Amino acid sequence: MSEEQLSALLAKLNEDADLREKLQCAGDLDAAIEIAKEAGFVVRKSDWLKYQAIQTLELSDEELEKSAGGVVGIDKLDGTKGTCMAPCPSVLCWNPI
Repeated sequence: MSEEQLSALLAKLNEDADLREKLQCAGDLDAAIEIAKEAGFVVRKSDWLKYQAIQTLELSDEELEKSAGGVVGIDKLDGTKGTCMAPCPSVLCWNPI
């Protein structure tokens, strides 16, 4: 059920700029899960982390090299591309490229 909820949340982010902004401002995954819950989505931390892991596995060699340097291109939750300044890709880092 939670994976479907995460998929629904990701789809909602395409149309709901306010929710997208709230998630972008989340300080950590726990805060993002709480924001999702307040928006009516029941998402487990494990499903969110699984989504993040899949995003990491789909990185190109160039993106992997950039991540070693602290910057990586990732797919943001709203489906657009972004960069993350963290040492590893994080769904909570949604800075435009």
